[in-house]
Amino acid sequence: MDERHTTSVVCIGLLLAGGSGLRMGRDKRLLVLQGSTLLARGLALLRELFEIVAVSVAPGQTVDLGDAAGVEVVPDAWPGSSPLVGIASGLRRFGEPLFVLAADLAFPSADAVRRVLAASVGADACLPRANGYLEPLFGVYAPASFPAMVRLLERGEHRIVECLPGLSLVEVPFTDATPFFNVNTMEDYVEAKRRSERRAAAEGAALRPALVAIVGKSDSGKTTFIEKLLPELRRLGMRVGAVKHDTHGFEIDRPGKDSYRHGAAGAEAYVVSSPTKLAYIASLASESPLRDIAARFFNGFDLVVAEGYKQQAPHRIEVFRAAAGHREPLCAEGEALALVTDTAVTHPHRFALDDAAGVAAFIAVRLRQLREY
Repeated sequence: MDERHTTSVVCIGLLLAGGSGLRMGRDKRLLVLQGSTLLARGLALLRELFEIVAVSVAPGQTVDLGDAAGVEVVPDAWPGSSPLVGIASGLRRFGEPLFVLAADLAFPSADAVRRVLAASVGADACLPRANGYLEPLFGVYAPASFPAMVRLLERGEHRIVECLPGLSLVEVPFTDATPFFNVNTMEDYVEAKRRSERRAAAEGAALRPALVAIVGKSDSGKTTFIEKLLPELRRLGMRVGAVKHDTHGFEIDRPGKDSYRHGAAGAEAYVVSSPTKLAYIASLASESPLRDIAARFFNGFDLVVAEGYKQQAPHRIEVFRAAAGHREPLCAEGEALALVTDTAVTHPHRFALDDAAGVAAFIAVRLRQLREY
């Protein structure tokens, strides 16, 4: 192991994702901000800057990386599932300087990373200092820091700052602590959402919504499953819309009402508006494609969940229920991203009928893929 970091080139980025933050009542790595989970945002930044990207996880922990598939997973080599364990395990695995990043940072900045990298030459550790505090989960650690980490872990100690005395430490001053804002509580997450929404409004930027259809044969339980799925998606911070496909036609307005009379008199489209609801009703010469509906009516949403649209949907999750008398799934092999079922039918992403939380997590880490349509 070459202990001294003597070049400005750090080739490895390590995302510290061993803790799920379940004290928040949900996996904070999967909380959605600006159209991506915190986990995906961190990995995307590291992939932009480093040749090799890895993610540290607790022993035996499985992490669905979704859109970031292909990133190396480094299990913790010591008990404790602390950030110190993750960093030491990364140094043990690669034997080269690492840039480490906490998975719960809301606004990690490429410019901030570059500043730290530029200052790290010759240092055992290089960390930002903002508002008087060191930021040990956003910095470079060279192999020379590894022995001190091991000594701490062997004593059962896990505070990263305890390994810094005796190391060649470079501190990089920052006047803006935004890149180091981490999400430890739901209050932190609400504040991160507020900041990101304000930033998006100022930039005039709005991502197209991700789009997934829940499909299945008649009486398979699609609507029932969607009723369970929507609250779980909301728990991950998503703004969610829904579309129901009706192949037979429908009448949402009522004959005799003023709004109905507007349409009957020749208005090709009309709106019914109240202080709490709004309905847009239009006559169509032909059915609107699902893609157009999502893009036109759900701008600024994280996700649109459609029921039906087996033929049109670019991304599908099937509900297949043998108890309803069905013998085989609706989708052919390879057509459905996931299968929600009461059977043992083979599928790489199979979920039980009552595992709406698992399906929500599966969707959350694939939002980038689901925006491709």
